[in-house]
Amino acid sequence: MSLAELENVTKVWPPISRAVRVPHTDADYQEVVELLDRVTDQVGEDENHPLASLMGVLSVLIEKYEDEHVPELAE
Repeated sequence: MSLAELENVTKVWPPISRAVRVPHTDADYQEVVELLDRVTDQVGEDENHPLASLMGVLSVLIEKYEDEHVPELAE
C-alpha cells in the first residue's frame, strides 16, 4: 500500500471502524453479525462485488469471537 493509499484509508477509516471491529462483548458480536447479514444481502454470490472481501473479514471476526466465547460452537 502506498503512502497516498494509506492516507486515503486514514481519512475513511473512523466511520468504518465503528462497524468493522473485533467484538469483545455479546452486543459487539451481535452488531457484527447483523452487519454481515446486511452485507451478505447486498453482495449475494457476486464474488466481484466491492464488498465481497468485507464478508470474509466479518466472518473471521465472528468466528474468532465464537471460538473464544461460545463453547458449544467450538466443539
